[in-house]
Amino acid sequence: MNLQTRQTHLDARAVTLLLLCCLLWGINQVAAKAALTEIGPLWQAGLRSAVAGLLVWLWSMSRGIRLFERDGSLGGGLLAGALFAAEFACIFVGLQYTSASRMVVFIYLSPFVVALGMPWIAHGEKLSGKQWVGLVLAFGAVAFAFAEGFSAPHSPRQWWGDALGVAAAVLWGGTTLAIRATRLSSAPAEKTLLYQLLVSALALCAAAIFAGEALPLHWSPRLLGLFGFQAVIVTFASYLVWFWLIRHYAATRLAVFTLSTPLFGLLAGALLLGEGISPRLVAALAALAAGIVLVNR
Repeated sequence: MNLQTRQTHLDARAVTLLLLCCLLWGINQVAAKAALTEIGPLWQAGLRSAVAGLLVWLWSMSRGIRLFERDGSLGGGLLAGALFAAEFACIFVGLQYTSASRMVVFIYLSPFVVALGMPWIAHGEKLSGKQWVGLVLAFGAVAFAFAEGFSAPHSPRQWWGDALGVAAAVLWGGTTLAIRATRLSSAPAEKTLLYQLLVSALALCAAAIFAGEALPLHWSPRLLGLFGFQAVIVTFASYLVWFWLIRHYAATRLAVFTLSTPLFGLLAGALLLGEGISPRLVAALAALAAGIVLVNR
């Protein structure tokens, strides 16, 4: 499907799939942080991409989807894969220094990045004055939340984890823009996802070896459950749905609904990890949501 036939409004199916994905993504940060007690961040990110990549390949073979034919998408696929790998390196390393609740708020600066970049890709999506106000509001909200890392830190290097969360948001937004701006926009969702999983699996596992991270020899039932949830449910199933949605619906409309993810993440962090949620963080989240809604109206 090309850009001209992409749906500009979300139907009930799209909204349902989006909310389910957002719920899973909110819980995912909690699962990733919980697993860090038993596996290093780079190994965790790299191996989950490898497992999910294998599942995408098996799924595609069972459905007769051609993944390796020449269609001009190689350049865009390598770019999207490199951005994807860098994004998850930032997330998993950053979770060592900041809470899952804070990380999920910073990651969802990504819709701000998509809204800012889309006018350069789809010229019909230029920003109005009200949308620029939304951008400034969203940026101010993130700066307000980030400042708390210096005044009341969760850990001595919380600011570093927060900074990596912001970097991950920029990289995620860049990945979405790369998909829309290249031949990946017309490639099957399975192929788009496989590019990112294969490149990130190789890059992140190599980084883990280079960094000297120890690969766990014993996988407890707890670690298997946390890792399986991330690899099978989140990285394979929900990302496959997400890239299908990017192909069929307007990216800026999708971005609005991803704002529900930080809410799910905050609740999951509080309920499952006992993380505190400060009024400052809640206020920043509300301002971020308001800003991005203005941008996407």
